[in-house]
Amino acid sequence: MAADRRIVIENCSIATVDAHDTEYPSGYVVIAGNRIESLGAGRAPEGLENVDRRIDATGHLVTPGLVNTHHHYYQWITRGLATDHNLFNWLVALYPTWARIDEQMVYAAAQGSLAMMARGGVTTAMDHHYVFPAGSGDLSGAIIRAARETGVRFTLARGSMDRSEKDGGLPPDFAVETLEGALAATEATVKEHHDSSFGAMTQVAVAPCSPFSVSTELLREGAELARRLGVRLHTHGSETVEEEQFCKELFGMGPTDYFESTGWLGEDVWMAHCVHMNDSDIAAFARTKTGVAHCPSSNARLAAGIARVPDMLAAGVPVGLGVDGTASNESGELHTELRNALLINRLGAHREAALNARQALRLGTYGGAQVLGRAAETGSLEAGKLADLVLWKLDTLAHASIADPVTALVLGAAAPVTASFVNGRQIVENGRLLHVDEDAIARSTREQARRLARIAAQG
Repeated sequence: MAADRRIVIENCSIATVDAHDTEYPSGYVVIAGNRIESLGAGRAPEGLENVDRRIDATGHLVTPGLVNTHHHYYQWITRGLATDHNLFNWLVALYPTWARIDEQMVYAAAQGSLAMMARGGVTTAMDHHYVFPAGSGDLSGAIIRAARETGVRFTLARGSMDRSEKDGGLPPDFAVETLEGALAATEATVKEHHDSSFGAMTQVAVAPCSPFSVSTELLREGAELARRLGVRLHTHGSETVEEEQFCKELFGMGPTDYFESTGWLGEDVWMAHCVHMNDSDIAAFARTKTGVAHCPSSNARLAAGIARVPDMLAAGVPVGLGVDGTASNESGELHTELRNALLINRLGAHREAALNARQALRLGTYGGAQVLGRAAETGSLEAGKLADLVLWKLDTLAHASIADPVTALVLGAAAPVTASFVNGRQIVENGRLLHVDEDAIARSTREQARRLARIAAQG
């Protein structure tokens, strides 16, 4: 939409998630081009010019769009497998199948993952893709193409693995890259696809997979590469007790100390899970402003444990929410993570004081934007920020008797998305995607899941 064209949204509750948690029981938002021009209580200002559309949002809550900080799209076509395994056994069970993915499969899986998130209120998404079998095609390009078609703001965390079974790792030998090959391919991906400008729709991060699937050299040189190119860094960290034991046996130190020794703590870094963190680990993350992608459903699905999110937040650690791969979170919806983050953390040491509904919403919006390095652009509703926002319908049977709209959104049933805007462009209307065919995607993902299963069965 041209910068001087406007959309006016009125008669809605608004949760801005700004620094003061400003809320309006009945207010308006004016979108001009790809930015939020103004917002506030009551009716929109009179005399606005070039208004292309007015939306009566009675019965709705408007929030910033949700921000997903950790995912593995390719796993969309291996959902429902190894459902009773812990992380390591789950990886051992599924790596032989994942190692046979190709560009067609990855594109379909990315379409499915993105579609499910976008129709559920995600406006900024990411994918940590780290499986690059030889001869599998342009996997990074396929993922980025799917994100562009869906219409979401997107970060590709270009992953890598160079520690295979022969080196004591978990992936099959034919599923990993060499150190030199991984670094070269990652640099090429950054140079081809990363956009550092304000409002960028596509960015790239450097993202070796995990301590037990990459060499120390790949971690260290990956960090050097990211900082030379001016992009962010992402990996898995402190996910399980087994990972901690692995690091101590192999490196003589726990995961956080190991990451620090390889240059992997800093305000340009975020890590997935961080379940098994002691006080000194949390202090190190807080001191360096290293971010965390909290994935409550996946942590529960794989019996990894309960991350110390309240303690991280109290210490000043940036924390966002992540779906994680859909082979360990079959729904693939981030808005359910708002509820699960609140409920699961209340099972921990802080009990009912662990998180409240507004803190959960902040994790899924501003916290995620902060973790991805985009808090100056999105994650809250403020004049001048990008027009990434969602209209949640809260006047139906599922929510109408809950007086507080934020509580209704977080603790109630999954709320319908009447409209979702990214960069001022609407991508969802009445729960349906506007720019891709959901039914065609469903057929394609089913076909590719069956095709992968056949290929994996043939060995």
